[in-house]
Amino acid sequence: MGQLSERSTGAAWEHLRRLPVWLPPALLTLAVTVTGLGSAQLWRDELATWSAATRSPGDLARLAGTIDAATGPYYLLMHLWTRVFGDSTIALRVPAVLAMTVAAGLLAVLGARLVDRRGGLFAGLLFAVLPGTSRYGQEARPYALATMLAVLATVLLVTALRRPSWARWAGYAAAVAALGLIHLIALTVLAAHALVVLIAWWRGPAQAGIATPAQPDAGRDRRVWRWLVAVVPVALLAGPLLVKARTQQSRQLNWVHLARLDDLTALPGGVTQSSVVGGLLVGVAALGAARLGRRALLPVGAVLLPVLLLFAAGTVVPLWVPRYLVFVVPFACLLAGAALAAVAAPAALVVVVLAGLLGLPDQAALRRTHEWPRSAPVDYAGAARVIADGQRPGDTVVYSPRHSWLFLDLGIEYHLSDPPRDVLVTEDEVRRGDLWAAECPEPAQCLAGTTRVWLVVSGRHAEPLAAVPGAKGDALRRDFTVTQVWQRPGLTVALLTSRPDR
Repeated sequence: MGQLSERSTGAAWEHLRRLPVWLPPALLTLAVTVTGLGSAQLWRDELATWSAATRSPGDLARLAGTIDAATGPYYLLMHLWTRVFGDSTIALRVPAVLAMTVAAGLLAVLGARLVDRRGGLFAGLLFAVLPGTSRYGQEARPYALATMLAVLATVLLVTALRRPSWARWAGYAAAVAALGLIHLIALTVLAAHALVVLIAWWRGPAQAGIATPAQPDAGRDRRVWRWLVAVVPVALLAGPLLVKARTQQSRQLNWVHLARLDDLTALPGGVTQSSVVGGLLVGVAALGAARLGRRALLPVGAVLLPVLLLFAAGTVVPLWVPRYLVFVVPFACLLAGAALAAVAAPAALVVVVLAGLLGLPDQAALRRTHEWPRSAPVDYAGAARVIADGQRPGDTVVYSPRHSWLFLDLGIEYHLSDPPRDVLVTEDEVRRGDLWAAECPEPAQCLAGTTRVWLVVSGRHAEPLAAVPGAKGDALRRDFTVTQVWQRPGLTVALLTSRPDR
């Protein structure tokens, strides 16, 4: 039986060897990420994407000027996408699926060039089964695109260093510029690129871990200058975004705390979405780095330098968010792939399968909800169904809190084709160029003449009216009574009717 299993594994490996190195990781990533693609509801960040993507380009420009300049180019891309493919949950997430699929294939190509074919193949396969690959490959946010572009830029850098030409450097420049537009923090990978370019210029590509054709290195002295010219476009394009985003930080990242040392230890679990799998990846990657020697310079730099730069900045300015560093994961997988390439193919495949099995609980959990912790989902769809089932002409809706990152109004509106009138809104989020609408300063006046109100409150409340603070709560409690209450995960819905003596 053992010999039969060994022969089967050997035959499977032979089949893999005959395929293009990028194809198995890409197909596996595609298969994993499309599984349960629409199972989890859009969570709060994805609702912001939906709100932005369904606005006109002019409204998007106004939004970028108010709060979300750093994500503006991604929103514009998603605007164009939704114009063609619609705004269903699956449609909104497909770009991330495609990006992660391409990232896996590019990772295998990069591994084949820096290590060998086996190293690239195992790096891509390992990347495909990580829960984090599914998590961010199933999210309508820019992280998967940033991951793809970071790997693409690195592949093009290696190509340009091996066979320098202006055409190759131009391709690299385009990839880096796109990376900066999609995700500013991902530009920290340029620190690793700069290090490799400097060493290649000073000591030659071989000393930087880049294998080159056996021919005179006529372009050695030009590498630094060509690299500097190649990063000029990203400075011109991303520079203004960075300046504008810096002025918006107090609003955009007001929920982020300063980084602490224990945040570093939690990072592997955060970016892979599994503490166990993250620990396994770090351990195998460390073995791969030791095996590669100087060839590890680029992937090690692409992991450590972005992490250390963001952490250092995050100790001074609130910037440290683990998911911002998802783009370093492929490079850790490349190092792990180098370690797996040093053992027999069946043993390497066992490690990949083991990583997949260890991540299964997290894979299942993230397909239930993208909220964190997983035990605290927010059921926008369930709350919307309650309203849809009982809605009558003339009904209105009130949200509490309004200015919250839960985006209660967006969550309900996404799931209702004809939502009740938002009675307290004086200027919606689109006209404000914001993610939140402006509410009536005198709630009692805006509620005048209203007979039925659907109240949506965050959290679980037996008496939802008591959970509404300020003048809004005072007006509701004075003029309305609670007719019925429904509780859904993360939300409470109440139907209020006007008092007879009002």
